[in-house]
Amino acid sequence: MERVDLNPPTDAARHADAYASAPLLNCLLREVARPVPESGDRPAYRLPGTGRLLRVRPGRRPADPEVRADGAWHPLTHADLVKLVAEELRAHTGLPNDDLPAEMLDSRDTVATLLAARARTLAPEDPYLRSEQSLITGHPHHPAPKARGGGPVAAWLPYAPEAHARFPLVLLGVREDQAVDEGDTAALDALGTAPPGYRLLPAHPWQLDLLARDLALAFTDRRLIRLGTTESVVWPTAAVRTVYEPGRDLFLKFSLDVRITNDIRRLWRHDLEKLDRTDTAAREAFAAMGPPAVWLSDRGYRTAAFAFEELAVLVRDGLRGHLLPGATPLLAAGLAEGFDGSPLAATPDPDAWWAAYLRQVVPPALRAFDEHGVVLEAHLQNTLVAVDAAGSPVQALFRDAEGAKLLSDVSREAGWERLVYCLLVNHLGEIAAALAEAHPGLDPWPAVRAELSRHPLPEIPGLLAAPALPGKTNLLLRWTGADGADARYLPLPNPLRAGDAG
Repeated sequence: MERVDLNPPTDAARHADAYASAPLLNCLLREVARPVPESGDRPAYRLPGTGRLLRVRPGRRPADPEVRADGAWHPLTHADLVKLVAEELRAHTGLPNDDLPAEMLDSRDTVATLLAARARTLAPEDPYLRSEQSLITGHPHHPAPKARGGGPVAAWLPYAPEAHARFPLVLLGVREDQAVDEGDTAALDALGTAPPGYRLLPAHPWQLDLLARDLALAFTDRRLIRLGTTESVVWPTAAVRTVYEPGRDLFLKFSLDVRITNDIRRLWRHDLEKLDRTDTAAREAFAAMGPPAVWLSDRGYRTAAFAFEELAVLVRDGLRGHLLPGATPLLAAGLAEGFDGSPLAATPDPDAWWAAYLRQVVPPALRAFDEHGVVLEAHLQNTLVAVDAAGSPVQALFRDAEGAKLLSDVSREAGWERLVYCLLVNHLGEIAAALAEAHPGLDPWPAVRAELSRHPLPEIPGLLAAPALPGKTNLLLRWTGADGADARYLPLPNPLRAGDAG
């Protein structure tokens, strides 16, 4: 008997379902499902835990999932897909998990809210800010990339980059004997004026709301005082907790006690305490390489001793002093996702554009690793690519000392695996797929092989010949409750291998 949906989804609901289902399907197909040979135009997959058959419309953003039941294919809403995935993972792993399905549903509801907000909000005119605020899909291989901690919409929407938010920061004064200051934080003092006996401490208003109960005593005994808000507004970037103040050309990164993708986004004490060492190594590596590649330095941080992680704010280099004349920076993740004015789809010569992109992005990451022992977390969200007036890439800017590793702390093998995942699988793989989608007939992988072959790292020949690349398992990582920083990989077919691309 044919199933009749008494509450068919609206166009808006279908739109939100499509955005939220694509990354969840990417995870399921990469990490769990097994392809069924010769399954026709719409690939079919066996789910090994439950034995069910699933089919999707193929592509880099899989769509229109259907499950086989009672001799017919039945379409799945996002909620149906979440239920199917949860049942599969319980059977596949033998472990229960009630939190992740809730996050998946929260992610979809967030997408619906963001789509509605964007329909009534103008995108920023600045193409850089537009690229940072473009990520409606977000991480393309995460089961809940847009979850916002399950809180009410009113708590997070005013600070959502995807909704083109901008807002002033809250200015606090922290009593001098309670202030902790490391590195170059002079830029913070320009944001306002603290009274005698206090240091200025900007705060993200969302984080301050989350901490209201915990900080009540500190305000009562005046270890903290409120000093109003900044005169100018900041724009949240793709990372949500990192903001940009264009007037001062200043990036600030805050703690945010919300789970976004795999982690609670706090500035953890152990990361802050090793920040100077990691950032110095990266800064010195890029200084030795010289232009045009750039490292955006995490200069220092300020916080309160009694809320060390919760109120920490990190100061990062701005853009203007680093950019080539006339160059416009764009977020690599925005190029993969697509935004109004993106040069990736508009370029009349995709082969030349791609070769230029690779020339800017690949050499600094490889040289930092091989010559300086710095493993950049060179994924899509940590890389800016500056383009000239014609839209051609002329410069790469890398950021986030918190995510970088040093070979003095990890083995070269582990560092190389991490670099290959971040740079090749997460970053170049997504840009290559977006480019091929926008320019049918383009094979992006010969150019990647050619660029890698120019570099004399001992690992390159093995990389080009390897049958597989490491793919991070975000779905299984989250289902099994592994630490968010504990990357686990499974083998993915290597498109760099001669004859395997296409």
